[in-house]
Amino acid sequence: MDRLTYERQYKEMGYGAVAGVDEVGRGPLAGPVVCAAVILPLDAEERLKGVDDSKKLSKKKREELAERIREVARAYCIVEIPEREIDRINILQATRLGMKRAVEGLNVTPDFVLTDGNMTLDIEVPQRSIVKGDALVCSIGAASIVAKVHRDALMAKYSEEFPEYGFERNMGYGTKEHIEAIREVGICRIHRRTFVKNFWDGRERNRPANT
Repeated sequence: MDRLTYERQYKEMGYGAVAGVDEVGRGPLAGPVVCAAVILPLDAEERLKGVDDSKKLSKKKREELAERIREVARAYCIVEIPEREIDRINILQATRLGMKRAVEGLNVTPDFVLTDGNMTLDIEVPQRSIVKGDALVCSIGAASIVAKVHRDALMAKYSEEFPEYGFERNMGYGTKEHIEAIREVGICRIHRRTFVKNFWDGRERNRPANT
């Protein structure tokens, strides 16, 4: 199957710029949710062989593809929604907000937007959500890869500031190592408080509880 099939179909319907949108990091205990929007040229298929759901790719392959995607894309935009905003409005709404901002941040205005899963965005542009879109639609898969590489690099950087949690390995997800560290030293400033309340005793890193 031509990985740009959906984009070509909408092009034939008169939509010249079709953006794929996806997110990474809805489930972690720490760090932002990262959303990306990508508009690909329709002649990019050969240059983007291997684009797929980012979770199915090796770290090396994701990084290679992310670089290629950024080079060939007509436009792309990456947006971070921080942990405090996630706590304030919940992860679903934070994801929707991040996707909306990614679409609106493109320097080429899209005529149509394709999103992964079952996500409806508060945008003026016509849109369609596609289950397993990151594996079926090239532009959504590209957005998934760009977002994943960006977020992984961010979490690796945070691991230098907060080495106790192993962020460079778990990317903020709730591994045994990560949860044990929270129980031992408390949370740090990038933790999502609404995600850790079942096993967090109120301590913050380098600060006792209730201070």
